[in-house]
Amino acid sequence: MRQDAPKPIPAARRCSGLARRLLTIAFALLILGLMTWAYAAGVPLASDRHGLLAFGLYGAFLSAHLVAQSLFAYLEHGAYREVEAEDPGRLAVEALVRTRRCVCVAQRWGGKREVMYTAFKALGDSVDYVQVCDSDTRLDPMALLELVQVLDEDPRVGAVGGDVRILNPLDSWVSFLSSLRYWVAFNVERACQSYFHCVSCISGPLGLYRNNLLQQFLEAWYNQKFLGTHCTFGDDRHLTNRMLSMGYATKYTSRSRCYSETPSSFLRWLSQQTRWSKSYFREWLYNALWWHRHHAWMTYEAVVSGLFPFFVAATVLRLFYAGRPWALLWVLLCVQGVALAKAAFAAWLRGCLRMVLLSLYAPLYMCGLLPAKFLALVTMNQSGWGTSGRRKLAANYVPVLPLALWALLLLGGLVRSVAQEAQADWSGPSRAAEARHLAAGAGAYVGYWVVMLTLYWVGVRRLCRRRAGGYRVQV
Repeated sequence: MRQDAPKPIPAARRCSGLARRLLTIAFALLILGLMTWAYAAGVPLASDRHGLLAFGLYGAFLSAHLVAQSLFAYLEHGAYREVEAEDPGRLAVEALVRTRRCVCVAQRWGGKREVMYTAFKALGDSVDYVQVCDSDTRLDPMALLELVQVLDEDPRVGAVGGDVRILNPLDSWVSFLSSLRYWVAFNVERACQSYFHCVSCISGPLGLYRNNLLQQFLEAWYNQKFLGTHCTFGDDRHLTNRMLSMGYATKYTSRSRCYSETPSSFLRWLSQQTRWSKSYFREWLYNALWWHRHHAWMTYEAVVSGLFPFFVAATVLRLFYAGRPWALLWVLLCVQGVALAKAAFAAWLRGCLRMVLLSLYAPLYMCGLLPAKFLALVTMNQSGWGTSGRRKLAANYVPVLPLALWALLLLGGLVRSVAQEAQADWSGPSRAAEARHLAAGAGAYVGYWVVMLTLYWVGVRRLCRRRAGGYRVQV
């Protein structure tokens, strides 16, 4: 029997899709051009008479971005404030979950994607929703019900993720800072994306997908290749991208919560971040194909976050090799000031003063994560290292190489700048003003670190030494 030919797409719909693509490309190029021009031109908006305390257009752009991101995150949290009401539907779902039996499938180890594919394939079309979680995840008792409620409320939402907290924040300074960074990543950055229905990644520890949609792209997701190589990492981000490619929304809810382990050693953390950065850059390219199907914020944020590491690296190198001492110190002060402002907002939003210590994460980004991103960019197609194991001792030192190169580059620039400034004439009025600014700025910078490290040592480090454990979770 001859199958019916697929229905042709109406001309109006094709024209509409083409127009959205063209507008999205134009918008992305506009954002790219404005950011590049603002950075390269260095247009000053305000400065003192000596030009030492300057605030430029690029800084204003980044500040406006952080304010907008924080505002939309706050609005998204307001939309999901817990309402004390009895929901019969939730009780029915809870009863179903409690009466389902568990099934364990034993198979040869082949990576996370193999395990997920086996489960997705075994379920077929027997369920409406599929929950994903990692092996080291501990779920809050109401985590699944909160996710189900989001999908039940809006059929246009294809997937939803929850709030991932750190289970071992007191193991080390790395795990502690990671616990603060996780909270901001989910409750500010992804909450902002959720406001526009375009969360870029449903995190592996806690996510829920519409099964009928997932089954449609299951084979394509499983057989994903990049530059001819089968992909073995970035499973969750690509799963989210596949859902976004169909035009369905992705959401985040802070009312669903889980707890997951994070690496406690710096080298293991660095390997994890390098692996995540590799999947980020690869999936950024795939995600760009579907910007036109979602809100313009998705395009805007992808361009801004994609360019940010390159602008930061260029700024640091330029200051170390061609900048004057005060220019370098001024940028360091601005970086810590922005980090402190973001940490203060997070502390207010969470109602936890300890979040102020998130500002200590800025040097970790500048000295560790930034060079790791460039290693990830040039090794995107390599998957032979970068295991996700948390508690194993890291045996691969490849991620340390870009850190060493980065340190040598900065050291060379610093030596060059110091040698030049030592031969300069500091007797003029502008140089005298710069010397005064240097003394005051250095004092403020050192004072900031003394206060923050004291707070960390008194409030957190003692707990780390006692290894009092992480969060207490009822499971």
